[in-house]
Amino acid sequence: MKISKLKTWDIQDHLKTPEDIAAYLDAAMHQDDPDFFLTAMGDVIKAVGTKQVAESMGHGEKSLYKSIKTGAKPKYDTVFKMIDALGLKLTVSA
Repeated sequence: MKISKLKTWDIQDHLKTPEDIAAYLDAAMHQDDPDFFLTAMGDVIKAVGTKQVAESMGHGEKSLYKSIKTGAKPKYDTVFKMIDALGLKLTVSA
């Protein structure tokens, strides 16, 4: 098979259900790398719809993109607004 015939793999194509999204973000949190987690949040937000998430957060799309770019240091409340806008809950367990 030629390389040109291979389909590009995109994580966003696999983030269809809340369970898929939760599993992906949970795995990202366990990487101990804030930039990796922000990249995963960006993948999820793009899969769900940036405009929809931004509106649900009460933010503009441009502001949301700034919050999830590599190296960004979003505020605690911004991360929780993103999680809430995605219909997720963050839990801690022992």
